[in-house]
Amino acid sequence: MIEKTVSDHDSYGQLDQKPTELIIVRPDAETLNSQSLPGFVGICASTTGALRIAMYLTIIPPGGIAEPHFHPEHETAIYLLKGQVEICYGQGLKQCQVCETGDFIFTPPGVPHQPRNLSATEPVYVLAARNDPDQKEKVVPYDPTLET
Repeated sequence: MIEKTVSDHDSYGQLDQKPTELIIVRPDAETLNSQSLPGFVGICASTTGALRIAMYLTIIPPGGIAEPHFHPEHETAIYLLKGQVEICYGQGLKQCQVCETGDFIFTPPGVPHQPRNLSATEPVYVLAARNDPDQKEKVVPYDPTLET
């Protein structure tokens, strides 16, 4: 077993060879994702040599909301570890669902969405995986007012 403790997500570097053993990543530094939400990078190409997957923890602070966006190329699978979030999605962000602890959420490529923490006092913890091994998400800002 290989254990890798990660302390600086910008200096992981690529692994020299294809992993042949289990790798444990223990990130000790919180980072900001492309939506300026705090979280921890876990599995990705630069931490483990992953070829087709990334997984990370995102924290939505009390009352926090992500900017409207979509991911043009990758699917995202989310498990809501703790909290309650409203996700508005689709054309003009006119559809909304409330999700809570224990819910699984699937976001297909190209679907605009905007999650919002419904609590003013408790953070939301989200475990997310996507079929893109890049450390950085490919995010496209979305302006719902441009929809007709």
